[in-house]
Amino acid sequence: MSHFIWNIDPVLIAIGPLTIHWYGALFASAIFVGLYFMKWIFIQEKQPVDKLDNLLMYAVIGIVIGARLGHCLFYDPGYYLANPLKILAIWEGGLASHGGGLGVIIAVYFYCKRHQQDLLWLLDRLAITTALFGIFVRSANFVNSEIIGKVTDVSWAVVFQRIDNLPRHPAQLYEALAYLIIFVVLTLIYRSTSAKNNRGMLLGLFLIMTFTARFIVEFFKQQQAAYSIEVSLNTGQMLSIPFFIIGIYLVLSSTKRMTKG
Repeated sequence: MSHFIWNIDPVLIAIGPLTIHWYGALFASAIFVGLYFMKWIFIQEKQPVDKLDNLLMYAVIGIVIGARLGHCLFYDPGYYLANPLKILAIWEGGLASHGGGLGVIIAVYFYCKRHQQDLLWLLDRLAITTALFGIFVRSANFVNSEIIGKVTDVSWAVVFQRIDNLPRHPAQLYEALAYLIIFVVLTLIYRSTSAKNNRGMLLGLFLIMTFTARFIVEFFKQQQAAYSIEVSLNTGQMLSIPFFIIGIYLVLSSTKRMTKG
């Protein structure tokens, strides 16, 4: 069976000492598209748009630091604890979405505390933007031939020639598609229902859908952690369970408040 061959150069542009990678370009695009979408939300709800620049700084710092520490501590702790300076070597690759999620929540908490903003109100809206962000990041992983899937013989399998010549599940695209669906669903709920007025509802739905999708997609991914655990679930799936439970709690709490109201 003939499979799709993927062997794109991870470097988008190279002019002398200046090198721009596809990953960096897509990551930057994710930030700017997300910022544009948040501006639209703030305008819709008559919130001061000038606050978004500061929020962007908090969010990006939280995502990068959280994602890097998450990768180092969740997926290869032995190596990074033995070589702590390597934690700073972000250019060598290695960002974990679970860590990025925790990082941005912590960063937004400090932002809200400083600017007297309601935390759940803001996280509800950032949840939609985060789904949009995930589309770009997982597409960047596909371009980089990283976070690859398991070997398979399905007709849509992809051969990542920078890795090997075996047909594999395009797990990155599975997850990107899941984020696209989540983004569309949350946007429709935000625009067409009163859910946005129920604090924690959109965030809870985001966590439930995202980490259900993540849990399922992990079955098609190549093992990423540098260690094995004595259970049938992998590290990504184990890390997804607490986020899913928090999502259930937020939806139930939001529903309860709405019923009382």
